Amino acid sequence: MKIQSLLPIKEVGSHYNPTILISRIRHMSQVAQRKILLVEDDEVTALLLSSYLEGRGLTVEHEIRGDAAVKRIISTQPDAVVLDCNLPGKDGFEVCREVRTRYLSPIIMVTGRINEVDHVLGLELGADDYLPKPAQPAVVFAHLMALLRRSNAAEPDSSETDAGPEYRFGQFRIDRSTRSVYLGDDEIQFTTAEFDLLWQLASHAGEVLSRDTIMMHMRGLEYGGFDRSIDMRISRLRKRLGDDTNNPHRIKTVRAKGYLFSPSAWN
Repeated sequence: MKIQSLLPIKEVGSHYNPTILISRIRHMSQVAQRKILLVEDDEVTALLLSSYLEGRGLTVEHEIRGDAAVKRIISTQPDAVVLDCNLPGKDGFEVCREVRTRYLSPIIMVTGRINEVDHVLGLELGADDYLPKPAQPAVVFAHLMALLRRSNAAEPDSSETDAGPEYRFGQFRIDRSTRSVYLGDDEIQFTTAEFDLLWQLASHAGEVLSRDTIMMHMRGLEYGGFDRSIDMRISRLRKRLGDDTNNPHRIKTVRAKGYLFSPSAWN
């Protein structure tokens, strides 16, 4: 990768800020190490998106069939998957469902299926994000980078360090440094987005977090009132943590306000 070609002209000439230059080079080096698997059967769409992502330093591999994608995701463990729904072999929903227990990195579904039922289904099956087609390559890249930054547990940012590496409430334990969650002696597996949401809730135990606050933390976007992704992830957290989904007491819904992680409900 040619570092100079990706930098603004004023920063590669005779007058530049060395600190900015070093920071940019480090960032681009980290991006270049990221491997993305694009699962898309439309050759034109795949070429356009691959070219854009590779132009920003990502390594992109392409798969056409859903059944082949399942094997490839599990065996190669890419840093993230961009997944279409309408695929030969297996559709995107089947792919997501089959790999989720053995693949915990981000999955973004980019699909022409724009109705709410499909959106909710994709999130319930473990997708971290859901973008409708036609999705501009710049938008896909922005969502990818947001998810990749959050999944980089080896390099926690200052806010993570300040929050502390671990929380314990009764038999519940969540460890930021290892991205692990235990309920008693049992370790529970979560996707990147699910873990980040659970960490956010646990680090504010006893406080009500609004959907807007959660959405800003997860995606850097305000809650629009129609996005069901937060509700779906909360539902999956409850199921995996043995909470009563009809009358939850561990992760409570506070009507018209948001969600509350109860610190006294884990004994």
